[in-house]
Amino acid sequence: MESTPMHGRVALVAGASKGIGATTAEAFAAAGASVVLAARDLAALEAVANRITGHGGQAIAVRADVSDADSMQHLVDQAIAAYGRLDAAFNNATAGPLPAPLADIDPGEFDRGIATNIRGTFLGMKFQIPAMLRTGGGAIVNMASVAGLTGTANLAAYVAGKAGIIGLTKVAALDYADQGIRVNVVAPGPILTHHLEAAGPEAQRLAGLATPMRRTGTAAEVAQTVLWLCSPQSAFITGAVIPVDGGQSAGSKPPQMYRQGQPMRPPAGESQD
Repeated sequence: MESTPMHGRVALVAGASKGIGATTAEAFAAAGASVVLAARDLAALEAVANRITGHGGQAIAVRADVSDADSMQHLVDQAIAAYGRLDAAFNNATAGPLPAPLADIDPGEFDRGIATNIRGTFLGMKFQIPAMLRTGGGAIVNMASVAGLTGTANLAAYVAGKAGIIGLTKVAALDYADQGIRVNVVAPGPILTHHLEAAGPEAQRLAGLATPMRRTGTAAEVAQTVLWLCSPQSAFITGAVIPVDGGQSAGSKPPQMYRQGQPMRPPAGESQD
């Protein structure tokens, strides 16, 4: 049973059609959970569900719009109808405008970013929490970003949305801390998802250099953090923001230091010519 620590539990993943969401859904299933997959792209969700069932797991795909209250209520209802309970949820959906300076962002696109990130996370928890309370509690993990902690140029809607998710999570954690429900946030830094893959090798190299570990993270590393936050091993953790960022949020790690009043020398092995 150690290899399937979530046997008998039910996990819901919103934003599960690809990337970190799909990887996390598959990790939940590998740990023994029955998984409810949600996103707007039903065909992509069904492909993930088929991978899970093809490996002997249990999964259903439910088309859902996280910004719509009726859709999110229906999603939780489908989870209960299929599996009888809800023990864990990962609210991972996101959307918004392409990078641009703040004054150049279309207001409608900004609203879409806020609706998906903040309203979507709120609605997810609004319907997930009552379902969990009926069976004695559960664990929720919301997806933020280091950008929600420190800010990133040209990403006004994304940063505002992720910062809002962190605030919502802390309130939910406090509201239900004494009722058996834990709510935490993961805040990834540069992760090698399909977006970064499409950006090409140079973007990937620069993204890796932006972290003290000098590499990008993987979707699997984020997924394992989410699973840990939904497991009994993190039973005394709620309201926390867990960076998955190679040390990025800890501060800066210059590639080379200098001493006051002295010229900087090239690193060992490099020519001084």
